[in-house]
Order: sequence, then structure tokens, then C-alpha cells
Amino acid sequence: MDKHYSLESLKEIAGGDTEFMAIVAQAFLEEIPPDLKALTEAVANDNKELAYQFAHKMKPNIEMFGISALKDIAVIESWTRGNKNRSAVAENIASLNTALNHVFGEIKLDFA
Repeated sequence: MDKHYSLESLKEIAGGDTEFMAIVAQAFLEEIPPDLKALTEAVANDNKELAYQFAHKMKPNIEMFGISALKDIAVIESWTRGNKNRSAVAENIASLNTALNHVFGEIKLDFA
């Protein structure tokens, strides 16, 4: 089965240091799930300012792990600066949650 993330960027940053990679993976698993929950709640509450903060905060980690959810993050960030209601990003929030929940499980298995 194909993975929902890639370690190429992280390997480059870590210079092959597997212990460092494990620490970064652990930090990802500690920080991103609560951020994802907060982002999802901010969108549900139509709190665009808070949604932007969490989307922006998550973006570097999503990029570092090669997760294909950057498009969803970009759409959510764009939504926070516009006048559309939250239904405009409902599909992106759902897609982001699905992708990241797959990644959480895969990283747990890969770095156990």
C-alpha cells in the first residue's frame, strides 16, 4: 500500500540522522492532531482568524512530511481572507482530516 506521506524532505533536513527523524516524527504526532482538531473546530465555528492561524502553523509540517494536503491548507487559508461561508471549505476540511489521520497511523507504525 502506498503511504500518505514521504520522508524525502525530512531525510534531507536530518542529513540521515535517524534519531533526529524519530524526534521530529514524535513532535509531529504530538502537535498536529490537536492543531487539526482546533482548525476543524475553528472552521465549524466560522472563526476565520483562528482557522488561519492553525492552517498556517500546520503548513510547514505537512510540507516536510510530503503530505498531499497542501492544496487543502491553501484553500482554507484563502477562505479565511474571503466572504464565503464555511461550507466552501467543508470538503477541504474533510479531505485534510482523512489524509492526516492516515498519516498519523503510518508514522506511528514507522517510528514505533
